[in-house]
Amino acid sequence: MSADGMAESRSGLWSSLASLFASSSTLVCCAIPALLVALGAGAALSSLVSLFPQVVWLSEHKAELFGSAGLMMIGSGALQWRNRSAPCPIDPALSDACLKTRKTASTVYAASVVLYLIGGWFAFVQLWLSEV
Repeated sequence: MSADGMAESRSGLWSSLASLFASSSTLVCCAIPALLVALGAGAALSSLVSLFPQVVWLSEHKAELFGSAGLMMIGSGALQWRNRSAPCPIDPALSDACLKTRKTASTVYAASVVLYLIGGWFAFVQLWLSEV
């Protein structure tokens, strides 16, 4: 750990942003298409797929997508846990920036966990419930 803790705070923020990106991709693959179909907007889903055909590829590889996103989330959570008590600078302005960055990183991480769980629900649980 560095003496002032700023490097750890920044790494926690960047890892949280990476996990947010990964968990958002799970929404694109599974939750948004399921929501559009549930709302009766199949034509909108068809337009979305014709504009972005990568959505189909993401949906076909959802297990790998969720696995890699889960690994990124675990790594980010580990960094958040490690940095929870990293020292901040003594200077009041830098200390405030350090604490604000740490709080922002934890908020972004919490949002990414929620997005991941929503995507997981639509990709696996809802699919399993509809088959039963």
